[in-house]
Amino acid sequence: MRAGALLIGLALLAAADAAAAEKMRFWNISTRSFVELRLAKPGTADWGPNQCENDKDKAVDADERLALTGIEPGHYDVKLVEKSGKSCVLHDIEVNAGGPYAFSIGEDELKACK
Repeated sequence: MRAGALLIGLALLAAADAAAAEKMRFWNISTRSFVELRLAKPGTADWGPNQCENDKDKAVDADERLALTGIEPGHYDVKLVEKSGKSCVLHDIEVNAGGPYAFSIGEDELKACK
């Protein structure tokens, strides 16, 4: 009986982890379209996979949400590349779990890009 309860508890934890992972989404609140969104630990150039690959058209357009995979909550540098080819790196962006969006980027944040 204890083994059954333990298995049920483990299954519930796994389901909670999966639900939190499903909620890891980026919301593009800018007016720009991006074909690349990569994250790296702050101060490194160890860019992770292109998260735009998670979208069916391989881009995240204005006011679009994008599923993030393989990302843990924390602080990251974010590399964005627009459809035009212009790139930008934003530093020390907080990525949260459990909310409707892990993080969002709008025009105010993009002012840091030259």
